Amino acid sequence: MLILSAGEIRQILSDREDAVLDAVRHAYVLHARGRTVLPHSVFLRFPDDVRNRIIGLPAYLGDDTPVAGMKWISSFPGNIDNGLARASAAILVNSMENGHPVALIEGSTISARRTAASAALAAGTLTTATGTGVSLVGCGVINFEVLRFLRAVLPELGEVTVFDLDAERAAAFARRCARWDLKVTSAGTIEEALGAHSLVCLATTAGVPHLGLAHCQPGALVLHLSLRDIFPADILAADNVVDDADHVCRAATSLHLAEQETGHRNFISTSIGEILAGAPWQHDPARVTVFSPFGLGVLDLAVAEMVRRSADQDGIGTRLPDFLTLPAEDPDAD
Repeated sequence: MLILSAGEIRQILSDREDAVLDAVRHAYVLHARGRTVLPHSVFLRFPDDVRNRIIGLPAYLGDDTPVAGMKWISSFPGNIDNGLARASAAILVNSMENGHPVALIEGSTISARRTAASAALAAGTLTTATGTGVSLVGCGVINFEVLRFLRAVLPELGEVTVFDLDAERAAAFARRCARWDLKVTSAGTIEEALGAHSLVCLATTAGVPHLGLAHCQPGALVLHLSLRDIFPADILAADNVVDDADHVCRAATSLHLAEQETGHRNFISTSIGEILAGAPWQHDPARVTVFSPFGLGVLDLAVAEMVRRSADQDGIGTRLPDFLTLPAEDPDAD
């Protein structure tokens, strides 16, 4: 069993945005071609606690060297007020040769970066009119990683407008962005942020819709990563691209609410995997396009397996040779 910590994950992934993008793109294409198994995520919630949850995402990726695994990720938004990360995660990777668990990997870094990579792929695929700026609504880990990956996909990106309900948090986020040669400004209102650029990324902790899209520029692309921000009526008025319609229309997402209102999913145009696999896509310059990725476990698995192979090659991580039980034929086995 290989065990990899957060620091080791960051070491392996340092300056490897292109490799993460390739892994996520490949997983999307395999999913579109039916070469994955992706059961519904399991939501573990708690009595008298509507904010916190832990989600299990099992997955199988049927590549040339197939792999299975599961991400177990918690979301405790109150952690932010205590100086802790909102999300924490672990990924277990299993061999398809014998079913043995082969790696236990810190998962929050992988989860954030695969989310950001999927957003950046959408930005580079769904429209050619993203301009030179992006508005980031929600100044947390996810949008910081989104900016990292957008810079890899959109090298012309030079302007960033940020908004957060916590002005100090937005200011701190802007200071973090100073490591890159970007013009960063803070919006006074969320409506100002929506209208500042033709590319918008929503990464908040909203539990219910709170936002319309009337202030977006015509033809804007909205990366709806937090899934519950946009009013169902605005979803219905937009061009909608998802990662998997069956997964995203669950758990009271904005698209799930839109489905409940209409009784159908006809408002969903296509999936990002189908487009990446070659299906035609025509961006409408007059309508807002909304990309709503539920966050597929195959993406975590693809990046985790890439990380595991790199760790094996470079001798990174802790190895426990006696993690598994003794063979059944061992006389000392129970």
